[in-house]
Amino acid sequence: MYIIKVRGKAKIPDYIQLRNDKFVLIAYFRADRPLKKLERLGLGGKEEKLKLMIEKMPFGKLKPLEL
Repeated sequence: MYIIKVRGKAKIPDYIQLRNDKFVLIAYFRADRPLKKLERLGLGGKEEKLKLMIEKMPFGKLKPLEL
């Protein structure tokens, strides 16, 4: 799974995209909102680690998701 942080413009907020190994979009959520429904992606219980990772990530850099 891969993660990318996308910068919003004007009234559009920043977003986080989660993509599978074939780079198909599997989740898309606002960077400033609490993480919800991550259990269906196999990330249940890892919300705090993911939140810290998102805060430190640069915009526009695709990274493998390693939690």
